[in-house]
Amino acid sequence: MPAPILPLIDAVAHWPERGALIGLDLGTKTIGVAVSDPDRRLATGVETIQRKAFKADAARLLAISGERNAVGFVLGLPINMDGSEGPRAQSTRAFARNFSNLTGLAIALWDERLSTAAVERELIGMDVSRARRAEVIDEHAAIFILQGALDRLKKLRGDA
Repeated sequence: MPAPILPLIDAVAHWPERGALIGLDLGTKTIGVAVSDPDRRLATGVETIQRKAFKADAARLLAISGERNAVGFVLGLPINMDGSEGPRAQSTRAFARNFSNLTGLAIALWDERLSTAAVERELIGMDVSRARRAEVIDEHAAIFILQGALDRLKKLRGDA
């Protein structure tokens, strides 16, 4: 049975109270990967996967989730500024559907509007070279996405 694909606030019911979450920023050429600590307080970068074929990409993500004892995934959903979903959001949903057939871990979709732009500004502010930014932007966007989701979950729990 495929894993459920849900908005973040609904997916939390499918995860145990503790356990790491894997955050993903799906690009056309790369996948940025971040992981949370088991208490879901802090997101840290893991790697940037150079996209090949879906099966190879999915196998690497499943390996990472196994290594990190993950209990769920958070995928950044690139919604347009007007709230509509364009081709990138549709592509993310298609990836989630295909990936859900390979894992039993619930997949949360999290609005990632402007995450890459915010990370790009931050890296520029830190005087990171253009070449280095290209290497780390997707991993940092995954951190940004996952941290945003963790902060939202913290608010829902009333820890804020």
